[in-house]
Amino acid sequence: MNVTAIDRAIDVPIPIACAFLGVVGAIIGSFLNVVIHRLPREQSIVFPNSTCPKCRKAIKAYDNIPILSYLILRGRCRHCGVHISSRYPAVEALTAILFAAVTWHDGVSFALAFDLAFAASMVALVFIDAEHMILPNAITYPGIIFAIIARILLPYLAGPAHFDDLPQLLNAFPTLPVGLVSIIGAVIGALAGGGSLWLMGFLWEKLRGVEAMGFGDVKMMLMVGAFLGWRLTILTILLGALTGSIAGIVVMYRRGRNMQMMLPFGIFLGIGSIVSLLFGARIIAWYASQFR
Repeated sequence: MNVTAIDRAIDVPIPIACAFLGVVGAIIGSFLNVVIHRLPREQSIVFPNSTCPKCRKAIKAYDNIPILSYLILRGRCRHCGVHISSRYPAVEALTAILFAAVTWHDGVSFALAFDLAFAASMVALVFIDAEHMILPNAITYPGIIFAIIARILLPYLAGPAHFDDLPQLLNAFPTLPVGLVSIIGAVIGALAGGGSLWLMGFLWEKLRGVEAMGFGDVKMMLMVGAFLGWRLTILTILLGALTGSIAGIVVMYRRGRNMQMMLPFGIFLGIGSIVSLLFGARIIAWYASQFR
């Protein structure tokens, strides 16, 4: 059975798939909240069950329904009434929206599961970096391995065109197996992402004597670059720099901070990677058309 036949065999109406996976996304978002809270604190993400941070009472299943429980309880613990952070329903709603959007973008195919996992990992990294200014190795290292596995499997399961960089690379290496060419693309993408950030940070530190960014950003972009390929990775960095600059200017204007203030760049790289995943090919095509 070829790729087209496989896709036909699992064909589901897109609106139904988006609605279903939006619900799945909200459930995954609930788990991501556990990851976001516990991983930086080096706590198990499996045990114990979720508890109220003040009264330590276990949260019952009926009080742990994504988004709905927060609204029903008006953002407070059922037992002690302490306020629960609005970050919890925000992560659940955002993950639900992203899962629906990625489903709309990919359709129901073997590529979908990989792209959903990538989007979920970006959500976790963005919120952890926002709160703790770290990008945990427990996500980025497995993410790099995940990206390599995806680059090996997806050209056969979803077709070479799924990766933005692969058709051009296949033209450059016509005699090599598609899986090997895809790995070459992963290496180039990782170097374009993590390598370029490392080089910029190294040069900035040598020239100014100030650390420009943490190594967590480099490892995050190794993961993103290996998965998205070099073209979408460069777009991710440009989008991250643009949104980060705008955010920095707004924060400095409102709080009166100086130019040496630290911003968690992983937030903006994560946003850029999601935009690149969903719209990157169109953005690049539109930009290239301006020079024709």
